[in-house]
Amino acid sequence: MNKYRTHNCSELNKNNIGSKIKLSGWIHRKRDHGNLLFIDLRDHFGITQCVIENKSKDFKILEKVKPESVIMIEGNVVSRSKETENKDLKTGLIEVKIISAKVLSESKELPLPVFGEQDYPEEIRLKYRFIDLRRNEMHDNIKLRSEILSFLRTKMNKNNFLEFQTPILTASSPEGARDFLVPSRLHPGKFYALPQAPQQFKQMIMISGFDRYFQIAPCFRDEDGRADRSPGEHYQLDIEMSFVEQEDVLKVIEPIFYDLFIKFGNGKKINKIPFPRIKYKDSLERFGTDKPDLRNPIELLNVTDIFKSENVKLKIFKDIIAKGGIVKAIPVSNTSSKPRSFFDGLNNWAISEGASGLAYMTFEKKENKIVGKGPISKFFSEKSILELIKTCKLNETDSVFFVCNKEKEANKFSGVVRQKIAEDMKLIDEKSFKFCWITDYPMYEYDDKEKKIDFSHNPFSMPQVDMKDFDKTDPLKILAYQYDLVCNGYELSSGAIRNHIPEYLFKVFHKVGYSKSMVEKNFSGMIKALSYGAPPHGGMAPGIDRIVMLLANQKNIREVTLFPLNQNAEDLLMEAPSEASEKQLKELNIKTIKKD
Repeated sequence: MNKYRTHNCSELNKNNIGSKIKLSGWIHRKRDHGNLLFIDLRDHFGITQCVIENKSKDFKILEKVKPESVIMIEGNVVSRSKETENKDLKTGLIEVKIISAKVLSESKELPLPVFGEQDYPEEIRLKYRFIDLRRNEMHDNIKLRSEILSFLRTKMNKNNFLEFQTPILTASSPEGARDFLVPSRLHPGKFYALPQAPQQFKQMIMISGFDRYFQIAPCFRDEDGRADRSPGEHYQLDIEMSFVEQEDVLKVIEPIFYDLFIKFGNGKKINKIPFPRIKYKDSLERFGTDKPDLRNPIELLNVTDIFKSENVKLKIFKDIIAKGGIVKAIPVSNTSSKPRSFFDGLNNWAISEGASGLAYMTFEKKENKIVGKGPISKFFSEKSILELIKTCKLNETDSVFFVCNKEKEANKFSGVVRQKIAEDMKLIDEKSFKFCWITDYPMYEYDDKEKKIDFSHNPFSMPQVDMKDFDKTDPLKILAYQYDLVCNGYELSSGAIRNHIPEYLFKVFHKVGYSKSMVEKNFSGMIKALSYGAPPHGGMAPGIDRIVMLLANQKNIREVTLFPLNQNAEDLLMEAPSEASEKQLKELNIKTIKKD
């Protein structure tokens, strides 16, 4: 028999009435009724109400011990009276009359409460994470994470993927984010790098003749944190497949995600498979972003031609258009009941976001025709208003907002406006998950800061141009077989069909200034492997942390991470990063430079 318990704190029910049992756990809370002391005893599984009378020999011990102390009790299971039953608890129909009790570990005064689920400053929560994780919401989040990982592993195995572990100590790679470097004791002056992703290794697994690979992979990137991105490290479901085209990968992955979100989505609706395929360019045009929230019914429209015509006299927009700018319209239905303050509030918000304001037009019906209202309507002829109504499919109960700027900036800000209006008007269906694939990413983009062409996504992707036509094609018009899985405005995964032809890889890198010798030096292992017969292959890497964040209905990734770093990439619990001792530095042949 177990020394500490016969049951856990979620097991006891009416079938156990009359039984003598033993429980161990944390004192969740106490209620002193004078001659009776009620204790809610908690363990990983749940809570059981226990009660001890003041005449009991252990009453004084339990009366004095602080909440979150760990105790062991022996007692008899009895039925609760009808008026004290708690239907919210699995054990809510019974309680345990304590015969004896023993304190296994006493708690000091708590730095933050466990009972009550109060919000506490992040610094306190991370410094005492082991206490924070006892709170019901946090405990459930971490359990959910484990269940999701187990589900994904089962799904991958059923789809004939093999699980492998790739190296953690590897070579630094010049693409992507900053590396974390690890000094080598045996090779003075040289460094390993922690992997930003197992990208090159998983491709080599395919080249090694394995057909399908997966891994729950830790990835390390020295970049700043965000609400949906952990600083330092994250985990991804790393996937690669041989002898596949883009559609093959998508068809294998989307049923896994559909089943995952059905199982753990708490009854929320999920759009059916196949998920919509939206081209990158179309996504920017329609939603202003390559991470669209499809729960939002608003779609953007390009109305530049209307504003260019002689029927519109809005000079400030015409001046921007003359310099190559565009006008994006954000049509919004059913705003006729909104007061002027709604529109003024959006205008003020736009200014706070760095824009010059947010132009808009409302409509009303006069003499059986719809006419424009609002600050800019006077600049429009009747013909141009009718054209706007037709293009944007508006009626007298609707409004339309306008953003005018260079194409990239106009798309981006109109996408932000689209989401802001939808949130303010509660247009987003909070009871659904809407997935889509964003495809056909440009292979290259122009870097305004560096004044040169650079990769826009993954440099190892296969271009959508035949190798013989590559050099005579405008690089900014070359698309790649790259795809992202997006859900509710979050990018859950990036993926691509890989460039498995060494000669073609040299050409791809040459466009951004890499000579053949530079590619051979920086990616020697990859080039060597590709030179000995590589199958066409591709894959993706869904982010575990974001998946769990969505399914747990959390807004910050730290709420679903066991021991996260803070925004400054500090581990407040273990006090890392910390200074190395002189002995350690000497062994590694390193000297540190102290900044003022």
